[in-house]
Amino acid sequence: MSTPGLSIGVIGGGIGGLSAALSLRAAGFDVHVYEQASALGEVGAGVQVSPNASRILHRLGLGPALARTGVEPLAMHQRRWDDGRTLLRTPLAERLRARFGFPHYQMHRADLLAALAAALPAERIHLGHRLVDVVDHGDVVEARFAGGQRAEVDVLVGADGIHSPVRAALFGPTQPRFTGCVAYRGLVPAERLEHLSLEVTAQIWMGPGRHFVHYFVAGRRLVNFVAVVEQDSWTRESWTDAGDVADALAAFDGWHPQLREILKAVDGTFVWALFDRAPLDRWSSGRVTLLGDACHPMLPFMAQGAAMAIEDGATLAACLADAGAAGSAADPAEALRRYEQLRLPRTARLQAMSAENKTRFHLPDGSDQHQRDALMAAGRTDFSFDAVAWIYEHDAGVL
Repeated sequence: MSTPGLSIGVIGGGIGGLSAALSLRAAGFDVHVYEQASALGEVGAGVQVSPNASRILHRLGLGPALARTGVEPLAMHQRRWDDGRTLLRTPLAERLRARFGFPHYQMHRADLLAALAAALPAERIHLGHRLVDVVDHGDVVEARFAGGQRAEVDVLVGADGIHSPVRAALFGPTQPRFTGCVAYRGLVPAERLEHLSLEVTAQIWMGPGRHFVHYFVAGRRLVNFVAVVEQDSWTRESWTDAGDVADALAAFDGWHPQLREILKAVDGTFVWALFDRAPLDRWSSGRVTLLGDACHPMLPFMAQGAAMAIEDGATLAACLADAGAAGSAADPAEALRRYEQLRLPRTARLQAMSAENKTRFHLPDGSDQHQRDALMAAGRTDFSFDAVAWIYEHDAGVL
């Protein structure tokens, strides 16, 4: 069998799974996506699609769809929690396009998911398929689903999130770790906030033990916010639940009036416990591999979680296609090992940087905070233009 004819099953119909399916299909593979839910959907609200991810999506033909609902921010604006003083303002929009060749979008996660799904033939997406077992027979992988459905594929990809059943099947069940942060998330109709004259920027407000992010999505019709608070434990039954706006307001008592106005304008909010996992030593076993949050879940403090999953799919497709071109298509396991060797160091670095930003964003006022602010003013921290170059200039589809 030649590699371009490989059948590939992708477990998970989120952003990572669908974008991987598109990259694999563009490379000539026979791809099917299996999603446990009865309909595709995203619980989250906003997502950042930086040039390293938009480069891939544009190549897949999604440029027009992204432009319809995506918002190109003028800058990444980092500010002090109480007086709103600018700590660092990194230009984006045209300056970013000029340097990296592709745009940075702020999007509603549902809009991005819909664009990805629309680009795949409907018969390639199988809903209501909850994975219960994975059996690698050596020359074929069998995915078994609740209800008795089965699928046999040459390669199986687990794009099924931080609680990945594919990961558990490969390496045994383990629990993700609570990071000591919860996030209140919500969407506010933009007209309710017209009196604030909000800039079209991604604004990050830093303060003691917490931070607040807001930006426009959905063609500037909505303002997305994420309010992150340190918390010792998580006792709810679900890692995402309905939140209380009053609790969020209390957590940001004394913060800049702009943030409190945003919170007061929302109809309702979700509260999420933020979990992560330590980097894995490997992602693959035989003909089975992982991508996205299934293998490298990270805190959202570098705005790279979705981008890394999109990159994973592009590199996976390139490695499998290259294996076929090299004439080593009999066993795709070597291509999967190459994929993880290429991806693991980059994603582990971003996992670590995202975790470090929990400390940097949440420093109490004092000497460490003054030192941080001085470094930011000098442009020597992440999100400054030069500091993100290694992230944004990367082309994950080129080996």
